Amino acid sequence: MSQFSENINPKLASLRHDLRTPIGQVLGYGEILLEDLRDLERPDLLADVEKIHAAGMRLLALVDDRLTSEALEPGSIPVVQVAPDSHAPDEKELTGISLSPPVFTRKESGESGLLLIVDDSEDNRDVLARRLQKQGHWAITAPGGKEALEALAEQPFDLVLLDIMMPDMDGYEVLSRIKNDPHTHRIPVIMISALDEMDSVVRCIEMGAADYLPKPFNPTLLRARIGASLREKRAHDREIRSSDQLAESYRKLKEMERLRDDLTHMIVHDLRTPLTSLLSGLQTMPLIGSLSDLQAEMLAIAEEGGQTLLGMINNLLDVEKMEQESVPLDRHPLTAAGLIERAVTQVGMLAQASGLTLIQQAPLDLPSFSGDEDILRRTLVNLLGNAIKFTPSGGTITASAEIVDQGMLFAIRDTGEGIPPEAFERIFEKFGQVESRIAGRKMSTGLGLTFCKLAVNVHGGRLWLESQPGKGSIFYFTIPHEE
Repeated sequence: MSQFSENINPKLASLRHDLRTPIGQVLGYGEILLEDLRDLERPDLLADVEKIHAAGMRLLALVDDRLTSEALEPGSIPVVQVAPDSHAPDEKELTGISLSPPVFTRKESGESGLLLIVDDSEDNRDVLARRLQKQGHWAITAPGGKEALEALAEQPFDLVLLDIMMPDMDGYEVLSRIKNDPHTHRIPVIMISALDEMDSVVRCIEMGAADYLPKPFNPTLLRARIGASLREKRAHDREIRSSDQLAESYRKLKEMERLRDDLTHMIVHDLRTPLTSLLSGLQTMPLIGSLSDLQAEMLAIAEEGGQTLLGMINNLLDVEKMEQESVPLDRHPLTAAGLIERAVTQVGMLAQASGLTLIQQAPLDLPSFSGDEDILRRTLVNLLGNAIKFTPSGGTITASAEIVDQGMLFAIRDTGEGIPPEAFERIFEKFGQVESRIAGRKMSTGLGLTFCKLAVNVHGGRLWLESQPGKGSIFYFTIPHEE
């Protein structure tokens, strides 16, 4: 019959438990003694101990097979005859054998672990501890649930072997406390008991137990289930360590980014004040007196460079504010044609100097929309300036607008060198650069497109790109209808 009986009298189950416990101890000590005799090479005694162990196994089988509710019904008790062993060792044969617990050394193995044995029977604890030590583990024992919880609070165990039937605090309560404690809930628990009830096994698994072992222990099964539980725990521990290391690395990365941004903000903010003063001085120089043509040309170059640098600094500060969502929008009714015209006017001389043609395609009858005029104009200027920078002389740049379901759609088309698909995302990142750009072309800080993307985002719109190398680029963005 099955080891677990679903319909067994509680008193009979208790009797079977009480009988199986000492039988398990006999078998456990017998197995340890068998291993020691094999190591001592005592074949003369080994056969007799094997007979003792076999007799214990037969006795255990009798308890399981004969002490059942069906077998004990009136008139159905079978007559059991147990043949006596053919030979039993006498005192002379036992001479020279040390029955005291041997000293075990822990084996260095990837399967080794620190195990806690919880059982109210001292002999059960001793047998199991010696068995586990032979398998290469460290074993610490606790006589009850209270002592087990105290031991778990003091040191990290790899596994708990927990008896179900214990006085004062049974295994169910100990298991519940282990699994409800955030410091111990990850420790696997293997329940051990001589109980016959399958319900107890199911209950333990549902409460979080990793496995279940019946008494007396099968050495092979004991090794296999402990090994499996330890491997699973160590794999989980590695995941936790990796996760913790990743979280710590991410924390350090965010801290470094914050320090970098703070340093950038401090440097940029401190640069703007002296640069503004420098530009003011350059702009007032013609008022002092007349300048020669060469002097006027050099002054214009210096002022243009200063204005470019000031624009970069302002972009840095604006990008930071937009990333922190601290830019209030000054919304007003705008027309697409007027916005494009002002942006084209601002970059017109730059396009003319580069030998490019600027085209405006924005019907005057397009409906007005709401937006921040300064931010959106700077967005168009940045996109136009980007197109001018990377379009060869003789090319064409078109700024257009039309109404779509999503709102007002703007597009900046150029006949430039194009952008490879793998760079589409990078060019919108802060300080992003396209590595495939032709050497010798002007390079920017990469903040212009970042500013454009953030400026469109704060309006609730979207910015995207269509491009092929050698066939030019089209930058689109939408400004949604105001609700």
